[in-house]
Amino acid sequence: MSLLSVVVPCYNEQETVSLFFDATSKILDQMDMDYEIIYVNDGSKDDTLNECIKLYEKHPEVIRVIDFSRNFGKEGALLAGLENAKGDYVTVMDADLQDPPSYLPLMFEELNKGYDVVGTRRVSRKGEPPIRSFFARQFYKLINKFTEVEIVDGARDYRLMTRQVVDSILELKEYHRFSKGLFVWVGYKTKYLEYENVERVAGETSWNFWGLLKYAIEGIIAFTVAPLRMATFMGIIISFIAFCSLIFVVCRALIFGDPVSGWPSMVSIMLFLGGIQLLALGIIGEYLSKTYMEVKKRPNYIIKKIYEKGGKHD
Repeated sequence: MSLLSVVVPCYNEQETVSLFFDATSKILDQMDMDYEIIYVNDGSKDDTLNECIKLYEKHPEVIRVIDFSRNFGKEGALLAGLENAKGDYVTVMDADLQDPPSYLPLMFEELNKGYDVVGTRRVSRKGEPPIRSFFARQFYKLINKFTEVEIVDGARDYRLMTRQVVDSILELKEYHRFSKGLFVWVGYKTKYLEYENVERVAGETSWNFWGLLKYAIEGIIAFTVAPLRMATFMGIIISFIAFCSLIFVVCRALIFGDPVSGWPSMVSIMLFLGGIQLLALGIIGEYLSKTYMEVKKRPNYIIKKIYEKGGKHD
């Protein structure tokens, strides 16, 4: 019988892990297959780990718990779950039940029609702050203008994948991971199921505006070098404008003399050029910092302990 691995990254989800298990296991028990639920505790500061261990002790045959040594971020937790998943099929779900478990049977139906991946995407952002929704839409428009693959607007990490797809994703060894892009980059035949936005069943999200902005920048830098090209083009254009301005100033001085007036415009131009230079250096610095981290080859995460059937181990 086939095995389905459900990867659940958790950070401060003490109120939702048991609710997630109750809702998801109810659906999985109705499906004709074995399953395992892998909770990855990403250095939570609340009681998430103890709640996961309680579930593991009650259901050791279907639950595994991976505990990190500290918080490494969702990308590290997601990667750890994929690397430890044993299933013929793997799905990634959030513990807050914003990814409806009721879609799993339908996702399997679509997978059996010849697809390699069945993903989900939200067709609305009802319940989210308007400013977050606005910037999210702009992010997808921006990144899709420059990347070689299309990252679907509203696409969730919640997707059902075959073992072949998961193995292909795990072959990508980069340190700075942007899973939404990696899922698409590996290719394979994919279908998206649409659904209305579902609000958290309990607790509060750990994502704030600045966290999402940082994640968006990570995604853009990871999947396109367009900002570097833009910095180069801006340098060329501004250098051309500066050259033309120099000719104009010289000609004006030869014809009309060189009045003292005009220093405000000169200062403005200097500040403008300085700002452009700092912007270009900042863009280069972002790419250089990512290269620096890649060269270090540090692990994406460190596992403190794994709780699974047969005993816990470090």
